[in-house]
Amino acid sequence: MATQIDALEPLPLPEGPPERRLPPRQWIRENLFGSIFDSVLTVVFGAFLAWAAYRIGKFVFVDADWEIIRRNLTTLMVGSFPRTELWRVWAALFVLAASLGFGAGAVGAQRRREVAEGRAEPAPKGVAARRLAPVVILVSVLLWFSGSLENLLLVLAIAAVGAVSNVVGRRTPRRLERYVPLLVLAGILIAFLIIVAFGGIKWNDWGGFMLTIFLAVGGILLSFPVGVLLALGRRSSLPAVRIVCTAYIELIRGVPLVALLFMGVFMLGFFLPEGVARPDTVVRVLVALVMFTSAYVAEIVRGGLQSVPAAQVEAAQALGLSPYRTTRQIVLPQALRSVIPGLVGQFISLYKDTSLVFIVGLADLLTISENITKQPDFLAQGLIVETLVFASFIYWTGSYWMSRESQRLERRLGLGER
Repeated sequence: MATQIDALEPLPLPEGPPERRLPPRQWIRENLFGSIFDSVLTVVFGAFLAWAAYRIGKFVFVDADWEIIRRNLTTLMVGSFPRTELWRVWAALFVLAASLGFGAGAVGAQRRREVAEGRAEPAPKGVAARRLAPVVILVSVLLWFSGSLENLLLVLAIAAVGAVSNVVGRRTPRRLERYVPLLVLAGILIAFLIIVAFGGIKWNDWGGFMLTIFLAVGGILLSFPVGVLLALGRRSSLPAVRIVCTAYIELIRGVPLVALLFMGVFMLGFFLPEGVARPDTVVRVLVALVMFTSAYVAEIVRGGLQSVPAAQVEAAQALGLSPYRTTRQIVLPQALRSVIPGLVGQFISLYKDTSLVFIVGLADLLTISENITKQPDFLAQGLIVETLVFASFIYWTGSYWMSRESQRLERRLGLGER
Protein backbone atom coordinates (compact mmCIF):
# COMPACT_ATOMS: atom_id res chain seq x y z
CA MET A 1 0.00 0.00 0.00
CA ALA A 2 2.88 2.37 0.77
CA THR A 3 4.16 1.93 -2.77
CA GLN A 4 0.73 2.71 -4.16
CA ILE A 5 0.48 5.83 -2.02
CA ASP A 6 3.88 7.01 -3.15
CA ALA A 7 2.74 6.59 -6.72
CA LEU A 8 0.13 9.27 -6.14
CA GLU A 9 2.77 11.93 -5.58
CA PRO A 10 3.14 14.39 -8.47
CA LEU A 11 5.80 13.42 -10.98
CA PRO A 12 8.89 15.66 -10.93
CA LEU A 13 9.05 18.08 -13.81
CA PRO A 14 12.15 18.01 -16.02
CA GLU A 15 14.93 20.07 -14.61
CA GLY A 16 16.23 23.00 -16.59
CA PRO A 17 19.83 23.95 -17.00
CA PRO A 18 21.66 24.61 -13.72
CA GLU A 19 21.70 28.18 -12.56
CA ARG A 20 24.80 30.00 -13.74
CA ARG A 21 26.71 31.71 -10.94
CA LEU A 22 28.41 34.87 -12.12
CA PRO A 23 31.52 36.41 -10.56
CA PRO A 24 30.66 39.46 -8.41
CA ARG A 25 32.14 41.95 -10.89
CA GLN A 26 30.28 40.46 -13.84
CA TRP A 27 27.02 40.25 -11.85
CA ILE A 28 27.29 43.96 -10.96
CA ARG A 29 27.99 44.88 -14.56
CA GLU A 30 25.05 42.89 -15.93
CA ASN A 31 22.46 43.67 -13.23
CA LEU A 32 23.34 47.17 -12.01
CA PHE A 33 25.05 48.84 -14.97
CA GLY A 34 23.64 46.92 -17.93
CA SER A 35 22.30 50.07 -19.60
CA ILE A 36 22.29 53.84 -19.15
CA PHE A 37 18.91 53.72 -17.41
CA ASP A 38 20.08 50.97 -15.05
CA SER A 39 23.23 52.94 -14.27
CA VAL A 40 21.25 56.09 -13.43
CA LEU A 41 18.90 54.15 -11.14
CA THR A 42 21.85 52.45 -9.45
CA VAL A 43 23.63 55.73 -8.79
CA VAL A 44 20.48 57.53 -7.55
CA PHE A 45 19.29 54.76 -5.25
CA GLY A 46 22.84 54.03 -4.12
CA ALA A 47 23.27 57.65 -3.08
CA PHE A 48 19.93 57.60 -1.26
CA LEU A 49 20.79 54.38 0.59
CA ALA A 50 24.20 55.77 1.55
CA TRP A 51 22.57 58.94 2.90
CA ALA A 52 19.97 56.91 4.83
CA ALA A 53 22.67 54.62 6.27
CA TYR A 54 24.69 57.67 7.34
CA ARG A 55 21.71 59.29 9.07
CA ILE A 56 20.72 56.10 10.86
CA GLY A 57 24.28 55.34 11.92
CA LYS A 58 24.80 58.89 13.16
CA PHE A 59 21.62 58.72 15.24
CA VAL A 60 22.35 55.27 16.70
CA PHE A 61 26.03 55.77 17.51
CA VAL A 62 26.32 59.54 18.08
CA ASP A 63 23.11 61.47 18.71
CA ALA A 64 20.88 59.01 20.59
CA ASP A 65 20.83 58.84 24.39
CA TRP A 66 20.45 55.16 25.25
CA GLU A 67 20.59 55.61 29.02
CA ILE A 68 16.82 55.16 29.22
CA ILE A 69 17.16 51.72 27.63
CA ARG A 70 20.05 50.66 29.85
CA ARG A 71 18.22 51.55 33.05
CA ASN A 72 14.93 49.99 31.96
CA LEU A 73 16.15 46.96 30.04
CA THR A 74 14.72 44.44 32.52
CA THR A 75 11.37 46.21 32.49
CA LEU A 76 11.32 46.17 28.71
CA MET A 77 12.02 42.45 28.69
CA VAL A 78 9.72 41.16 31.46
CA GLY A 79 7.56 44.11 32.54
CA SER A 80 6.42 43.92 36.18
CA PHE A 81 7.62 40.34 36.59
CA PRO A 82 8.95 40.03 40.18
CA ARG A 83 12.70 40.50 40.14
CA THR A 84 13.19 37.82 42.80
CA GLU A 85 11.60 35.27 40.46
CA LEU A 86 13.72 35.99 37.40
CA TRP A 87 15.48 32.68 37.92
CA ARG A 88 12.35 31.07 36.48
CA VAL A 89 12.83 32.94 33.22
CA TRP A 90 16.46 31.86 32.97
CA ALA A 91 15.55 28.24 33.79
CA ALA A 92 12.87 28.31 31.08
CA LEU A 93 15.43 29.61 28.59
CA PHE A 94 17.75 26.70 29.42
CA VAL A 95 14.92 24.21 28.80
CA LEU A 96 13.98 25.92 25.53
CA ALA A 97 17.60 25.88 24.35
CA ALA A 98 17.83 22.16 25.10
CA SER A 99 14.58 21.21 23.36
CA LEU A 100 15.02 23.47 20.31
CA GLY A 101 18.67 22.51 19.92
CA PHE A 102 17.75 18.84 20.04
CA GLY A 103 15.02 19.34 17.45
CA ALA A 104 17.33 21.29 15.14
CA GLY A 105 19.98 18.56 15.43
CA ALA A 106 17.49 15.81 14.58
CA VAL A 107 16.21 17.73 11.55
CA GLY A 108 19.78 18.37 10.43
CA ALA A 109 20.61 14.68 10.67
CA GLN A 110 17.57 13.82 8.58
CA ARG A 111 18.61 16.42 6.01
CA ARG A 112 22.11 14.97 5.76
CA ARG A 113 20.71 11.50 5.14
CA GLU A 114 18.54 12.87 2.34
CA VAL A 115 21.63 14.47 0.80
CA ALA A 116 23.60 11.24 1.11
CA GLU A 117 20.77 9.30 -0.57
CA GLY A 118 20.57 11.82 -3.40
CA ARG A 119 17.06 13.00 -2.48
CA ALA A 120 18.18 16.54 -1.66
CA GLU A 121 20.92 18.99 -2.50
CA PRO A 122 23.51 19.93 0.12
CA ALA A 123 22.93 23.20 1.90
CA PRO A 124 25.24 26.12 1.03
CA LYS A 125 28.17 26.75 3.33
CA GLY A 126 27.49 29.07 6.23
CA VAL A 127 23.71 28.57 6.14
CA ALA A 128 23.61 27.83 9.89
CA ALA A 129 25.41 31.08 10.68
CA ARG A 130 23.01 33.05 8.48
CA ARG A 131 20.01 31.41 10.15
CA LEU A 132 21.23 32.34 13.61
CA ALA A 133 22.44 35.82 12.64
CA PRO A 134 19.23 37.72 13.61
CA VAL A 135 19.11 36.00 17.01
CA VAL A 136 22.82 36.59 17.64
CA ILE A 137 22.48 40.27 16.72
CA LEU A 138 19.48 40.73 19.02
CA VAL A 139 21.15 38.95 21.95
CA SER A 140 24.37 40.93 21.41
CA VAL A 141 22.49 44.23 21.51
CA LEU A 142 20.65 43.22 24.68
CA LEU A 143 23.89 42.16 26.36
CA TRP A 144 25.53 45.44 25.37
CA PHE A 145 22.70 47.39 26.98
CA SER A 146 22.73 45.24 30.11
CA GLY A 147 26.49 45.55 30.66
CA SER A 148 26.34 42.63 33.11
CA LEU A 149 28.95 39.90 33.28
CA GLU A 150 26.45 37.60 34.99
CA ASN A 151 24.01 37.91 32.09
CA LEU A 152 26.81 37.26 29.61
CA LEU A 153 27.81 34.05 31.41
CA LEU A 154 24.20 32.88 31.57
CA VAL A 155 23.73 33.49 27.84
CA LEU A 156 26.94 31.61 27.05
CA ALA A 157 25.75 28.72 29.23
CA ILE A 158 22.40 28.67 27.39
CA ALA A 159 24.24 28.64 24.06
CA ALA A 160 26.40 25.74 25.29
CA VAL A 161 23.32 23.75 26.33
CA GLY A 162 21.78 24.36 22.92
CA ALA A 163 24.98 23.26 21.15
CA VAL A 164 25.27 20.06 23.20
CA SER A 165 21.59 19.26 22.63
CA ASN A 166 22.12 19.81 18.91
CA VAL A 167 24.93 17.25 18.91
CA VAL A 168 22.71 14.79 20.78
CA GLY A 169 19.87 15.40 18.32
CA ARG A 170 22.14 14.54 15.40
CA ARG A 171 22.60 11.08 16.89
CA THR A 172 18.88 10.40 17.20
CA PRO A 173 18.06 6.90 15.89
CA ARG A 174 16.05 6.95 12.71
CA ARG A 175 13.18 5.01 14.26
CA LEU A 176 12.70 7.73 16.90
CA GLU A 177 12.61 10.72 14.55
CA ARG A 178 8.82 10.72 14.48
CA TYR A 179 8.80 11.63 18.17
CA VAL A 180 11.10 14.64 17.84
CA PRO A 181 8.25 17.20 17.36
CA LEU A 182 6.56 15.83 20.48
CA LEU A 183 9.77 16.24 22.45
CA VAL A 184 10.16 19.82 21.26
CA LEU A 185 6.57 20.63 22.22
CA ALA A 186 7.14 18.96 25.59
CA GLY A 187 10.16 21.19 26.15
CA ILE A 188 8.10 24.29 25.36
CA LEU A 189 5.40 23.12 27.79
CA ILE A 190 7.94 22.43 30.54
CA ALA A 191 9.47 25.89 30.07
CA PHE A 192 6.00 27.39 30.41
CA LEU A 193 5.27 25.38 33.57
CA ILE A 194 8.55 26.47 35.15
CA ILE A 195 7.30 30.05 35.03
CA VAL A 196 3.67 29.60 36.07
CA ALA A 197 3.57 26.37 38.14
CA PHE A 198 4.84 25.50 41.61
CA GLY A 199 4.08 28.90 43.09
CA GLY A 200 5.07 30.68 39.91
CA ILE A 201 4.02 33.96 38.40
CA LYS A 202 0.58 34.23 36.86
CA TRP A 203 0.01 35.57 33.39
CA ASN A 204 -1.33 38.94 34.46
CA ASP A 205 2.06 39.79 35.98
CA TRP A 206 3.84 39.19 32.69
CA GLY A 207 4.83 42.05 30.46
CA GLY A 208 7.30 43.45 27.99
CA PHE A 209 8.98 41.32 25.37
CA MET A 210 8.18 38.11 27.28
CA LEU A 211 4.45 38.79 26.98
CA THR A 212 4.83 39.65 23.30
CA ILE A 213 6.63 36.38 22.59
CA PHE A 214 4.13 34.37 24.62
CA LEU A 215 1.15 35.80 22.75
CA ALA A 216 2.84 35.38 19.37
CA VAL A 217 4.04 31.80 19.90
CA GLY A 218 0.83 30.75 21.64
CA GLY A 219 -1.26 32.31 18.90
CA ILE A 220 0.74 30.57 16.16
CA LEU A 221 0.70 27.13 17.80
CA LEU A 222 -3.04 27.25 18.50
CA SER A 223 -4.35 29.05 15.42
CA PHE A 224 -2.60 26.80 12.90
CA PRO A 225 -4.43 23.52 13.73
CA VAL A 226 -7.71 25.40 14.24
CA GLY A 227 -7.29 27.10 10.86
CA VAL A 228 -6.54 23.79 9.12
CA LEU A 229 -9.68 22.22 10.61
CA LEU A 230 -11.75 25.22 9.54
CA ALA A 231 -10.38 24.99 6.00
CA LEU A 232 -11.21 21.29 5.82
CA GLY A 233 -14.65 21.98 7.28
CA ARG A 234 -15.35 24.64 4.70
CA ARG A 235 -14.72 22.09 1.94
CA SER A 236 -16.64 19.33 3.71
CA SER A 237 -19.45 17.50 1.95
CA LEU A 238 -21.59 17.77 5.10
CA PRO A 239 -23.77 20.88 4.73
CA ALA A 240 -23.96 21.62 8.46
CA VAL A 241 -20.19 21.52 8.92
CA ARG A 242 -19.57 23.54 5.76
CA ILE A 243 -22.11 26.24 6.68
CA VAL A 244 -20.81 26.64 10.25
CA CYS A 245 -17.15 26.87 9.17
CA THR A 246 -17.94 29.26 6.33
CA ALA A 247 -20.02 31.50 8.59
CA TYR A 248 -17.25 31.59 11.22
CA ILE A 249 -14.53 32.43 8.70
CA GLU A 250 -16.49 35.16 6.96
CA LEU A 251 -17.73 36.66 10.23
CA ILE A 252 -14.32 36.80 11.94
CA ARG A 253 -12.54 38.09 8.84
CA GLY A 254 -15.04 40.93 8.65
CA VAL A 255 -14.38 42.13 12.22
CA PRO A 256 -11.30 44.20 13.16
CA LEU A 257 -8.84 42.65 15.58
CA VAL A 258 -9.36 45.56 17.97
CA ALA A 259 -13.06 44.73 18.24
CA LEU A 260 -12.26 41.06 18.89
CA LEU A 261 -9.84 42.03 21.66
CA PHE A 262 -12.51 44.09 23.38
CA MET A 263 -15.05 41.31 22.93
CA GLY A 264 -12.63 38.74 24.32
CA VAL A 265 -11.86 40.80 27.41
CA PHE A 266 -15.37 42.03 28.22
CA MET A 267 -17.69 39.39 26.74
CA LEU A 268 -15.90 36.04 27.00
CA GLY A 269 -17.07 35.54 30.57
CA PHE A 270 -20.73 35.68 29.50
CA PHE A 271 -20.33 32.50 27.44
CA LEU A 272 -19.02 30.45 30.38
CA PRO A 273 -21.34 28.52 32.72
CA GLU A 274 -22.03 29.82 36.20
CA GLY A 275 -19.50 28.73 38.78
CA VAL A 276 -16.65 28.50 36.26
CA ALA A 277 -13.75 30.79 37.11
CA ARG A 278 -13.31 33.63 34.66
CA PRO A 279 -9.99 33.42 32.78
CA ASP A 280 -7.28 36.02 33.18
CA THR A 281 -6.95 38.93 30.80
CA VAL A 282 -3.99 37.34 29.03
CA VAL A 283 -6.03 34.19 28.33
CA ARG A 284 -8.91 36.24 26.94
CA VAL A 285 -6.56 38.17 24.68
CA LEU A 286 -4.95 34.93 23.49
CA VAL A 287 -8.39 33.51 22.65
CA ALA A 288 -9.19 36.61 20.59
CA LEU A 289 -5.85 36.38 18.73
CA VAL A 290 -6.41 32.70 17.98
CA MET A 291 -9.95 33.32 16.74
CA PHE A 292 -8.76 36.11 14.46
CA THR A 293 -5.67 34.38 13.05
CA SER A 294 -7.30 30.98 12.58
CA ALA A 295 -9.89 32.50 10.23
CA TYR A 296 -7.15 33.91 7.98
CA VAL A 297 -5.12 30.70 8.21
CA ALA A 298 -8.23 28.79 7.11
CA GLU A 299 -8.55 30.88 3.95
CA ILE A 300 -4.85 30.48 3.17
CA VAL A 301 -5.01 26.71 3.63
CA ARG A 302 -8.22 26.53 1.59
CA GLY A 303 -6.34 28.03 -1.33
CA GLY A 304 -3.73 25.31 -0.98
CA LEU A 305 -6.40 22.61 -0.85
CA GLN A 306 -7.88 23.89 -4.08
CA SER A 307 -4.47 23.66 -5.77
CA VAL A 308 -4.27 19.88 -5.26
CA PRO A 309 -5.34 18.13 -8.49
CA ALA A 310 -8.67 16.35 -8.16
CA ALA A 311 -7.20 13.38 -10.05
CA GLN A 312 -5.01 12.52 -7.05
CA VAL A 313 -8.02 12.38 -4.74
CA GLU A 314 -9.86 10.20 -7.23
CA ALA A 315 -6.84 7.91 -7.51
CA ALA A 316 -6.70 7.59 -3.73
CA GLN A 317 -10.37 6.69 -3.64
CA ALA A 318 -9.83 4.10 -6.37
CA LEU A 319 -7.11 2.51 -4.23
CA GLY A 320 -9.59 2.23 -1.37
CA LEU A 321 -8.04 4.82 0.93
CA SER A 322 -10.36 6.26 3.54
CA PRO A 323 -11.18 9.98 3.41
CA TYR A 324 -9.04 10.53 6.53
CA ARG A 325 -5.96 8.87 5.03
CA THR A 326 -6.50 10.60 1.71
CA THR A 327 -6.57 13.98 3.44
CA ARG A 328 -3.67 13.29 5.80
CA GLN A 329 -1.27 11.55 3.43
CA ILE A 330 -2.04 13.08 0.04
CA VAL A 331 -4.03 16.30 0.16
CA LEU A 332 -2.75 18.17 3.22
CA PRO A 333 1.02 17.70 2.61
CA GLN A 334 0.74 19.18 -0.88
CA ALA A 335 -1.65 21.92 0.19
CA LEU A 336 0.46 23.12 3.11
CA ARG A 337 3.61 22.97 1.00
CA SER A 338 2.16 25.39 -1.52
CA VAL A 339 0.95 27.98 1.03
CA ILE A 340 4.07 28.31 3.18
CA PRO A 341 4.68 31.97 2.13
CA GLY A 342 1.11 32.97 2.97
CA LEU A 343 1.16 31.18 6.33
CA VAL A 344 4.45 32.74 7.40
CA GLY A 345 3.22 36.16 6.31
CA GLN A 346 0.14 35.73 8.49
CA PHE A 347 2.25 34.62 11.45
CA ILE A 348 4.50 37.65 11.04
CA SER A 349 1.39 39.82 11.04
CA LEU A 350 0.25 38.13 14.26
CA TYR A 351 3.64 38.78 15.86
CA LYS A 352 3.31 42.49 15.12
CA ASP A 353 -0.40 42.63 15.99
CA THR A 354 0.41 41.70 19.58
CA SER A 355 1.26 45.39 20.05
CA LEU A 356 -2.51 46.09 20.04
CA VAL A 357 -3.02 44.48 23.45
CA PHE A 358 -2.28 47.82 25.13
CA ILE A 359 -5.91 48.81 24.48
CA VAL A 360 -7.06 46.22 27.04
CA GLY A 361 -4.51 47.20 29.68
CA LEU A 362 -1.67 44.73 29.04
CA ALA A 363 1.88 46.04 29.21
CA ASP A 364 3.54 44.63 26.12
CA LEU A 365 6.89 45.73 24.71
CA LEU A 366 5.52 48.74 22.82
CA THR A 367 3.45 49.95 25.78
CA ILE A 368 6.41 49.84 28.14
CA SER A 369 8.58 51.57 25.54
CA GLU A 370 6.19 54.52 25.71
CA ASN A 371 5.59 54.44 29.46
CA ILE A 372 9.24 54.57 30.53
CA THR A 373 9.60 58.00 28.91
CA LYS A 374 7.23 59.31 31.62
CA GLN A 375 9.60 58.47 34.46
CA PRO A 376 10.78 61.55 36.42
CA ASP A 377 14.39 61.12 35.27
CA PHE A 378 13.42 61.08 31.59
CA LEU A 379 10.28 63.19 31.47
CA ALA A 380 10.01 65.79 28.66
CA GLN A 381 13.42 64.90 27.18
CA GLY A 382 12.13 63.69 23.83
CA LEU A 383 13.44 60.15 24.36
CA ILE A 384 10.40 58.52 22.78
CA VAL A 385 12.42 58.18 19.56
CA GLU A 386 15.08 56.05 21.27
CA THR A 387 12.54 53.77 22.92
CA LEU A 388 10.52 53.30 19.75
CA VAL A 389 13.65 52.59 17.71
CA PHE A 390 14.64 49.95 20.26
CA ALA A 391 11.18 48.33 20.15
CA SER A 392 11.14 48.50 16.36
CA PHE A 393 14.51 46.77 16.22
CA ILE A 394 13.19 43.89 18.34
CA TYR A 395 10.08 43.52 16.19
CA TRP A 396 12.21 43.67 13.05
CA THR A 397 14.61 40.92 14.14
CA GLY A 398 11.74 38.54 14.89
CA SER A 399 9.94 39.30 11.63
CA TYR A 400 13.15 39.09 9.59
CA TRP A 401 14.06 35.73 11.15
CA MET A 402 10.65 34.24 10.32
CA SER A 403 10.84 35.61 6.79
CA ARG A 404 14.29 34.13 6.18
CA GLU A 405 13.22 30.76 7.60
CA SER A 406 10.25 30.80 5.24
CA GLN A 407 12.49 31.48 2.24
CA ARG A 408 14.86 28.71 3.31
CA LEU A 409 11.99 26.24 3.59
CA GLU A 410 10.65 27.31 0.20
CA ARG A 411 14.04 26.72 -1.43
CA ARG A 412 14.36 23.34 0.28
CA LEU A 413 10.94 22.24 -0.99
CA GLY A 414 11.55 23.72 -4.42
CA LEU A 415 8.57 26.08 -4.43
CA GLY A 416 8.34 28.17 -7.58
CA GLU A 417 10.88 26.01 -9.44
CA ARG A 418 10.29 23.77 -12.40
